[in-house]
Amino acid sequence: MAKKNTVETKVLTKAYELFLTKGYKHTTMDELALALGMSKKTLYKYYPGKLELLAASFEMLKTKLSSKVEAISDNKYIPFPLKLKSTLTTIATYLAPINPELFEDLREFAPEIWEDLRDYINESAYVRFHQLILQGVDQGLVNPQLNISVVVMLYASAVQSLLDPKFRSQFPQLIQDGMKLSPAELYDQAVSVIYKGILTDEAREEFMNG
Repeated sequence: MAKKNTVETKVLTKAYELFLTKGYKHTTMDELALALGMSKKTLYKYYPGKLELLAASFEMLKTKLSSKVEAISDNKYIPFPLKLKSTLTTIATYLAPINPELFEDLREFAPEIWEDLRDYINESAYVRFHQLILQGVDQGLVNPQLNISVVVMLYASAVQSLLDPKFRSQFPQLIQDGMKLSPAELYDQAVSVIYKGILTDEAREEFMNG
């Protein structure tokens, strides 16, 4: 049983790597079998098809992400600012590699998996993020006058929109050309703008007192 689980993990890890680099549409079972050094017949013993592999690889992703975020959230010895940064970094680390092309593939060829992943991100990542912001309010480290739901939705909508090629295509080419950033950089920029603002310290003080 242990050997079977080890092989399955190896298969899922390699499949996920191929999905990230080539997308779902252009990844084949032949390529995966070759990359794993096994026959396609052997591969089918573990997973009956590419769609099942896709679903299982994202289940593995969700399990890993949930475990990491829960560990950070439940740790009473991490100060809030570090806990906030660690949570956002962890979410970005796991979700940023899912490039826009793969998202498009999911929506077109695996809509149920796409909806499940979207629901997971909303319910797990963002609900926990909301709870974390509330901890900051309780500790006097987050402005209590802010609407926390708006804060979370700003971050979520910014990230989801920026990664959506259809949304980006609506803008003039000049704006699109300035968006040549990796998904990880997009996450980082979204966090920086929302939680630090776009003003310098001097300008922020003048804005607040103006």
